[in-house]
Amino acid sequence: MEPSEKPAGTKSKQHNWIPTLLCWQFFPHILGILVVLLLAAAVVLGAKSVLSADGKTTTLGFEDIGELATQSAYCTEVEVTEASRELFGVSIPFTQSKYIYSYDVVIKAGLNFADITWQEENGTIRITLPEIQVLSSEIDLDSLKVYHEDESLFRPITLKENNAALADLKVRAEEDAISHGLLDAARDNARQILTGFFAQQYDLTEYRLQFVGG
Repeated sequence: MEPSEKPAGTKSKQHNWIPTLLCWQFFPHILGILVVLLLAAAVVLGAKSVLSADGKTTTLGFEDIGELATQSAYCTEVEVTEASRELFGVSIPFTQSKYIYSYDVVIKAGLNFADITWQEENGTIRITLPEIQVLSSEIDLDSLKVYHEDESLFRPITLKENNAALADLKVRAEEDAISHGLLDAARDNARQILTGFFAQQYDLTEYRLQFVGG
């Protein structure tokens, strides 16, 4: 009896096991390559993170001080205040009022520490200071000394005139203090204060401080 023929249009089913075998054979290599690529990506991302963090400014503490006077000056200013009634440009007798007195004035100069910027590069710390300026000038009212006081009933010195005289006195005191080195002393003291702050974080035998501005 001859074997029965397969129905027409029916193909024998064959399993191609060669591609499957090749996939399993190269799978460990493919997995290894993926691991290497992931590690490389992680290293690159990590290097970027370290590089960006390297430029971060260290807080030294002086940033929160704000405006600070680093030098004070004490000036004694003599003020002469005069007033009189005039007629055709000539003072009328018995209408003259005149005060001669002095006050001590306290002038303080310094800077705003929050405006200080600095950068470290190749062993040099470059510190940029804002402008040194007069922060305040105050009259010591207890220091009043009167040398001459003569007031006429016909032309008394008004409070407005007296306040203007005191304002001029303060301006002169500031000018005298600056001319005698107030701002220079304030700048030097500010540098000394900052040197102390940087010495807490850096070995100043290995780093050089360079001050600019002020």
